Amino acid sequence: MEEKKFYTQEEVKDMLIGKKGTPERDNYERELNLFLIGEAIKRTRLDKNMTQEDLGKLIGVQKAQISRIENGKNLTLATVIKIFKALGVNARLEIEDNGYKVALC
Repeated sequence: MEEKKFYTQEEVKDMLIGKKGTPERDNYERELNLFLIGEAIKRTRLDKNMTQEDLGKLIGVQKAQISRIENGKNLTLATVIKIFKALGVNARLEIEDNGYKVALC
């Protein structure tokens, strides 16, 4: 009987998307991170029993823009900070590169 090969999640990503450092993998990682930020915004908004329209009014944008943001589109650092402040949530973003860490709160 042939022995089955098991792959780690990282190995599967390497095979299907590309190895780290390739444009395809970098784009995948970037899109995933934007999606996760949007999802965090959506969950926080729902926890506060707010509609997209309510949040939009707090930061001065239309409901459609909140929808795009929650889907990981049209995200800027300034917008993310503005949203979490409007939601009354402390958020921390850490950027780390070669041992140098910057934290934005």
